[in-house]
Amino acid sequence: MQIKKHRSIFISDIHIGIRASKVKELLHFLKYNDCDHLYLLGDIIDGWRLKKNWFWNQDFNTFIQKVLKKARSGTKVYYIPGNHDEIIADYCGFSFANIKIRKHRIHTTADNKKLLLMHGHEFDNIVLNSKWIAKIGAKLYDYSVWFNNILNFFRRRLGLSYWSLSGYLKTRVKDAQRFIQNFENACLERIKKNKCDGIVCGHIHDPKIKLLGDKTYHNLGDWVDSCSAMVEDYTGKLEIIFWNEKKINQIEDKLQEERVA
Repeated sequence: MQIKKHRSIFISDIHIGIRASKVKELLHFLKYNDCDHLYLLGDIIDGWRLKKNWFWNQDFNTFIQKVLKKARSGTKVYYIPGNHDEIIADYCGFSFANIKIRKHRIHTTADNKKLLLMHGHEFDNIVLNSKWIAKIGAKLYDYSVWFNNILNFFRRRLGLSYWSLSGYLKTRVKDAQRFIQNFENACLERIKKNKCDGIVCGHIHDPKIKLLGDKTYHNLGDWVDSCSAMVEDYTGKLEIIFWNEKKINQIEDKLQEERVA
């Protein structure tokens, strides 16, 4: 299977440092997808969790080494810190190992659209004004992911497909829907303020591309549950790609067929 070359790849919310981080799936995605521009839009490393309970595995090392290799090889890499990796925000404006750290950035697509790149915690009043509540919420989210992983272990044993508890709650719980709506409205205001055509962010782990009037809202999702990223081709077309267990199995089956043939 050939590596697919994109003009840009946008990734957020990997949460390196928690056991539920699906870095193995992300490494598989990067194995078959390359780019000229790589944007890491926050919560790449989960400093909140590492500070309380240190967890680090070889996949985390491999990912960091892969990003460093891309930066050395000519890929333009930008890191925009989020709230979980807020310690890195102290270095915005600097570059390390060819990786540029910025508070935000405007990306111009191949078809000349201006996109504001941010993590998105700037639009979350709980994170900004009640950090302790945000940390409790993060802990509860971790528990929901833990429960979801156990549930899906048994679903796989029964031959059933992956099911997302957090995705279900986001579509069924009114408070969650209201939070997402308010988040999107705040994004729209920031797009207008910065005179851009759209925004690219993460933070709320809700992958989608959506029109907000004549502006475009892009949320990258995460690599804890949805295993999603956004790619830009050389015409400027933007697309959310899901690289979950089902996708990986399809690719591996295809590679096995090619080897047999």
